[in-house]
Amino acid sequence: MIVKGQKVNSRYEIIKTIGEGGMANVYLARDTILDRNVAIKVLRGDLASDEKFVRRFQREALSASSLSHPNIVEIYDVGEDDGDYYIVMEYVDGKNLKQLLKKREKLTTAEVVDIMLQITSAMGAAHDSLIIHRDLKPQNILIKDDGEIKITDFGIAMALNATQLTQTNSAMGSVHYFPPEQANGKGSTLKSDVYSLGIMMYELLTGVLPFRGDNAVEIALKHLKEPIPSIRAELPEIPSSIENIIIRATAKNPKNRYANANEMHDDLLTALNKERQNEPQVVLKYDEGLDEESVVVDEANADDAIVSQITEEPKKSNKKVIILASVFGGLLVLTLFALLILPMITKVPEVTIPDVSDLTVEEATAKLEKMKLTVNAKVEEEASEEIEKGKVIETNPKIGKTVKEGTEIVLIVSKGVEKIEIEDYVGQNYIKVQTKLELLGLKVTVEEKEDNKKYKDSEKQNIIEQSVKAGEKLEKGQEITLYIPSSKEYYPDMVGENWSLGDARTWAINNEIKLSVNYRETNDHDPDTIIKQSKSTTDVIKAGDTLEVLVAKEKTVTPSTDNSSSNTNSNSNKNNANNGSNTKTDTDNKTNTETE
Repeated sequence: MIVKGQKVNSRYEIIKTIGEGGMANVYLARDTILDRNVAIKVLRGDLASDEKFVRRFQREALSASSLSHPNIVEIYDVGEDDGDYYIVMEYVDGKNLKQLLKKREKLTTAEVVDIMLQITSAMGAAHDSLIIHRDLKPQNILIKDDGEIKITDFGIAMALNATQLTQTNSAMGSVHYFPPEQANGKGSTLKSDVYSLGIMMYELLTGVLPFRGDNAVEIALKHLKEPIPSIRAELPEIPSSIENIIIRATAKNPKNRYANANEMHDDLLTALNKERQNEPQVVLKYDEGLDEESVVVDEANADDAIVSQITEEPKKSNKKVIILASVFGGLLVLTLFALLILPMITKVPEVTIPDVSDLTVEEATAKLEKMKLTVNAKVEEEASEEIEKGKVIETNPKIGKTVKEGTEIVLIVSKGVEKIEIEDYVGQNYIKVQTKLELLGLKVTVEEKEDNKKYKDSEKQNIIEQSVKAGEKLEKGQEITLYIPSSKEYYPDMVGENWSLGDARTWAINNEIKLSVNYRETNDHDPDTIIKQSKSTTDVIKAGDTLEVLVAKEKTVTPSTDNSSSNTNSNSNKNNANNGSNTKTDTDNKTNTETE
């Protein structure tokens, strides 16, 4: 339990709790070294005891720390202290967008566009680095009093990945913004973040969520099955350009969405221009896969029935009556023909698109044409791990959909398993490379390797070797091992003039080593110079070890005596000469020992 006044990692002094959640608790703290306020997010509950999650959390947080953008909360430090796993980040004095919505109910169009431009600019920078947030929602967007936006929770969001629906306290909050592919348990892409941005934009404008329900599963199913409600049906004053951005961002089919946050940002830049206020509604190119019964038909523009009153003039003659009767009789016949007989003659039969998956293009074309469907000569290609190269994966419209005879069908053909060409990663930061390769579908293992080289602190996360050579190609799911310098540290060479006894003492304290100092009187070395050490530069540093060093000490000078004393004691000295002839004091070998 973290309490006020406690120091995390002997550095961050807790001031107060500023937030609690199912994933982590957030504290305001003081960095006692850099003398600044910081926010510390400490993992709680089952997450902190899940070793696999903790490893991913630390790696993803380190990866997110490489992001530098004015609208992204900066991550300063990631670590563990007595079982508490934490992230230290920039402290933002403000509220989140969810709190702002509760206070304001909904925001103006201009405010929303300004907010979304800041968010998409930040997420564009993340997407450029192939970093996916995976949990974009108003609770994770902070807003300062001056309107500046800050996105937070990159580390936790990325580490959670697909586990969020299993987290009781966060499922209801996050599932409102889940893209269909994520709610369906599939992997996330850059376009997954775009969907969450579209849902959030809808909520900021209307003050309500487009999909609501009693539980997470019900809401997730609505993301999968129901189209997003028309925002202009609720708020007619909203420009068409704004609705088009939301429609495109929240498309069920990722192919219909913006490729990344940068594309959405570019569209937002001109959204409020006068010429775009009443632009036509966007038409999505690819099938959205909605069930027929779930499609909502917008009848707002349906033509109203026009009822005409016919006022006849008084009859002038029987001839005129006959003529008019003939005319109206003919019109009646034509009307009946148009309403009843013509549709029967011209009705186009409907057919169900047959299953042509795993067939060649020729076989699929023959089968579809037999059903009186038209096959587009130009096919689309997609990578597939299940379908052999050159064979059909799917059709557009989709297999099983009911369409009219003559409908044009586009074949989506497999181009085989997508292969990833490996580059030369030596010298690059392993965290960035690992993130990039895992997003491409490869299994990445990171191992330490000893190579007897000395590395600067800035180089210790750099790759020194890789198991797959540059230029080779791997399929999704295949493995590559990245080797980084061993984290083992070795004893330095302290002998000589470069190290003083003071330096040795400081080094020993920092590395939790016991220092045993032996002194030798000598004039061959400067005082405090280390003459010898018990550990070599090939010995690994282990906390608690003892290092013995021999240190130079200036010789003690023996005072000389005057002549009178010498003469007086000459006989005595001579008498003692023989007795002491076998005894000699070698001050060079006189040593004193002290242990620190």
